[in-house]
Amino acid sequence: MFTQTVRELEKDGLVFREVYPVVPPKVEYGLTKRGKSLENILKSLDKWGFKDDKL
Repeated sequence: MFTQTVRELEKDGLVFREVYPVVPPKVEYGLTKRGKSLENILKSLDKWGFKDDKL
């Protein structure tokens, strides 16, 4: 499930994946510029969701 979700985010240009040719396998993920542009939106949604739990 995690792999599928991350692959979709990568396909959408929101995250990048860097694979290192080592044993055991090593993969790092990070936000692209486009992904970073969602930071304020996601923080607002988080704040909204937290506030809604308090009702």
